[in-house]
Amino acid sequence: MSSMVGTPVRPGAAAVPYGHAIGSEKWIGSELARLLQGKIKLVFEDGLGLVDFHLSNRTCVLYISESDMVSGNAFKRRLVRFRKACNLNGIVIAERTRLSDQYFPPVQNFVVLELGMALLPVTNQSEAAQLLFQLIQEQSRDGSSNPFIRKKRSQLAEASILQTVQRIPGVGKVKALQLLQHFPTIQLLSNASVTELETVVGQGIAKQIHSFFVQTR
Repeated sequence: MSSMVGTPVRPGAAAVPYGHAIGSEKWIGSELARLLQGKIKLVFEDGLGLVDFHLSNRTCVLYISESDMVSGNAFKRRLVRFRKACNLNGIVIAERTRLSDQYFPPVQNFVVLELGMALLPVTNQSEAAQLLFQLIQEQSRDGSSNPFIRKKRSQLAEASILQTVQRIPGVGKVKALQLLQHFPTIQLLSNASVTELETVVGQGIAKQIHSFFVQTR
């Protein structure tokens, strides 16, 4: 599911009514699509570009399958192209299975720390369908432009970000929680100065965190 196409994002696809989703035609007949049908209004279109699903409020989903992770880095090029091409809210759903588990930590670092995108792990398409339905319901309730920036963010997204921050050298769970209280997004954390970080975790760890983000840019 990591085919490359010419247009990064189809123009106008972001204007999706609440309770609806536009899916790439490659998902026709999939378990994910079958489980969503009847719960939401799912319309398939060709030429969505790099995106698998467009939700409302300029939010779109890029799906990384088990085979994508195991087979190589093509999916990384797709995510980078998307990130550079537009300012839509990109959410990455990735299949974390027994087969792909060993590949997941570097993918998590790449998506969350380097690209600053939300990453949500699922074990299969059934779980992915439940997650997509939840995201669509959340958007329909409050009209937030990004469900991961509003006050009641998805618990799954928060857990994913927390786990990723803990992968920074010298940062455990306690320090990660402290950092996210002051810098609630990866982008804010990565742009924080050593002085700003010092007030939260002290000088030594602050320098390590700052150096880590400088190296990943």
